[in-house]
Amino acid sequence: MTETVNSAVKRSLGFSVRARSWFREFREIALMCDVYNVKRFVRQ
Repeated sequence: MTETVNSAVKRSLGFSVRARSWFREFREIALMCDVYNVKRFVRQ
Protein backbone atom coordinates (compact mmCIF):
# COMPACT_ATOMS: atom_id res chain seq x y z
CA MET A 1 0.00 0.00 0.00
CA THR A 2 2.76 2.43 0.89
CA GLU A 3 4.63 1.86 -2.36
CA THR A 4 1.44 2.51 -4.32
CA VAL A 5 0.95 5.89 -2.66
CA ASN A 6 4.62 6.78 -3.13
CA SER A 7 4.37 5.94 -6.81
CA ALA A 8 1.20 7.97 -7.25
CA VAL A 9 2.69 11.02 -5.52
CA LYS A 10 5.83 10.82 -7.63
CA ARG A 11 3.82 10.44 -10.82
CA SER A 12 1.49 13.36 -10.17
CA LEU A 13 3.74 15.84 -8.33
CA GLY A 14 7.26 15.01 -9.51
CA PHE A 15 9.93 12.84 -8.05
CA SER A 16 12.65 15.29 -7.04
CA VAL A 17 12.97 17.21 -3.80
CA ARG A 18 14.63 20.56 -4.36
CA ALA A 19 15.36 21.47 -0.73
CA ARG A 20 18.87 21.03 0.64
CA SER A 21 18.47 20.99 4.42
CA TRP A 22 16.82 18.13 6.28
CA PHE A 23 14.00 20.24 7.72
CA ARG A 24 13.11 21.80 4.39
CA GLU A 25 13.17 18.40 2.67
CA PHE A 26 10.79 17.03 5.30
CA ARG A 27 8.51 20.05 4.95
CA GLU A 28 8.47 19.73 1.14
CA ILE A 29 7.62 16.02 1.28
CA ALA A 30 4.88 16.62 3.86
CA LEU A 31 3.42 19.35 1.67
CA MET A 32 3.47 17.01 -1.35
CA CYS A 33 1.50 14.44 0.67
CA ASP A 34 -1.01 17.08 1.76
CA VAL A 35 -1.53 18.23 -1.83
CA TYR A 36 -1.98 14.63 -2.97
CA ASN A 37 -4.60 14.01 -0.24
CA VAL A 38 -6.51 17.19 -1.16
CA LYS A 39 -6.50 16.19 -4.84
CA ARG A 40 -7.91 12.76 -3.94
CA PHE A 41 -10.56 14.30 -1.66
CA VAL A 42 -11.68 16.73 -4.37
CA ARG A 43 -11.94 13.94 -6.94
CA GLN A 44 -14.35 11.96 -4.74
